[in-house]
Amino acid sequence: MPQSATAHPRAQLALDWQWARLSELTAADVYAVLAARQEVFAVEQSCAFQDADGLDFHAWHLLGWDHAGGRRTLACYLRLIDPGRKFAEPSIGRVLTTSAYRGVGLGRTLMLEGMARAAQAFPGVPIRIAAQQRLEAFYASLGYVTVGAPFLEDNIPHVEMLYSAGRAEPAQ
Repeated sequence: MPQSATAHPRAQLALDWQWARLSELTAADVYAVLAARQEVFAVEQSCAFQDADGLDFHAWHLLGWDHAGGRRTLACYLRLIDPGRKFAEPSIGRVLTTSAYRGVGLGRTLMLEGMARAAQAFPGVPIRIAAQQRLEAFYASLGYVTVGAPFLEDNIPHVEMLYSAGRAEPAQ
């Protein structure tokens, strides 16, 4: 496993993107995703919540794999929930970069890849997210607009944000 984010300069990191429904992922893929989600959302954020919320069966999963050193390592992940399941619009969530890959811009790369995949899957349809409020400026830099008052989800302040399809491209 990589030792630090500095071992992965942006110019050298080439991810292998995997875009699949839950039923198309192998047991090893699902295990890597669940382990990463638990590490980031439960352990690092000290948040007890029900991660297995039933929505994984109604979502596309985007996994960013690093193959450095002859090993296949999950670097980043998000899921795109089908319209009508969480919100009327498709919804990106469970966005994460594993600890060894932080600090090299993968969050932006992951979101841009996820937004492009969402546009292919649901052309012309806006994307709604429930963003942690501390990340509101990051999502705004991608073209998301806050559309509601802050609220608590799993005891963490969140805001709903909307990205309207057909808007200008997000700031790089």
